[in-house]
Amino acid sequence: METSELLKKVRQIEIKSRGLSSNIFAGQYHTAFKGRGMAFSEVREYQFGDDIRYIDWNVTARFNKPYVKVFEEERELTVMLLVDVSGSLEFGTVKQLKKDMLTEIAATLAFSAIQNNDKIGVIFFSDRIEKFIPPKKGRKHILYIIRELIDFSAESRRTDIRLALEYLTNVMKRRCTAFLLSDFIDHSDFKNAMVIANRKHDVAAVQVYDRRVEELPSIGMMKIKDAETGHEQWIDTSSRAVRRAHHHWWKERQEALNEIFTKSNVDNVSVRTDGDYVKALMNLFAKRN
Repeated sequence: METSELLKKVRQIEIKSRGLSSNIFAGQYHTAFKGRGMAFSEVREYQFGDDIRYIDWNVTARFNKPYVKVFEEERELTVMLLVDVSGSLEFGTVKQLKKDMLTEIAATLAFSAIQNNDKIGVIFFSDRIEKFIPPKKGRKHILYIIRELIDFSAESRRTDIRLALEYLTNVMKRRCTAFLLSDFIDHSDFKNAMVIANRKHDVAAVQVYDRRVEELPSIGMMKIKDAETGHEQWIDTSSRAVRRAHHHWWKERQEALNEIFTKSNVDNVSVRTDGDYVKALMNLFAKRN
């Protein structure tokens, strides 16, 4: 993409996503993804019922009566976006490509984080870690992230969500809030990696999909191509049995995915490329309140 065209696109997404995060999500993001850590605040005299594990023995010895440490919830978060950049995201039949919607969602979450004074970082992944942007604050950093979201070119076209989750678990030493953004077209088993990642961090998942993956149109013979493997084949979409089998495959796949989210205790939401991702994010936030 040419520089002038890229900057124009960055500006468009900045205006849209910053507006959404300040006007629609004001307060909701903050409430839904508030800090989970505890920071030391002060000491006070021991009161009946206080947890004896929090007694400050140095202060207790100095004043000859028991004092306990008081903690308060840390409000500042570190937010990580795990962004799928595999080949299957370059697909869309109605309003926009899955990649474009995913970019807008990621940008909106990034502006929501920065308005909450949180750090934001990104892991771009395919079946390898394509790029890691360490978490920082500031508008300049956000614009760099948006530029990368729009113009990033992955080396691989395949997907490995397990690898991305394992990388998150290993690279982020302190607890963070992580948004996994993907179409979840992945044949690897990532359930255990998700369970482990969500124990250490606070993981939420956003699935973007196209309606033609859910329902095939009846248009006769159609050539389909796997964007990740390059495999091509012809299918007869005028056949009711073919369309029914495809829809059954989609339903089974979604049920299996939802089971992974449930067992991993990961809040999640799905949004179609012709759907309203604002509503989807609001639903995700509501699940956490």
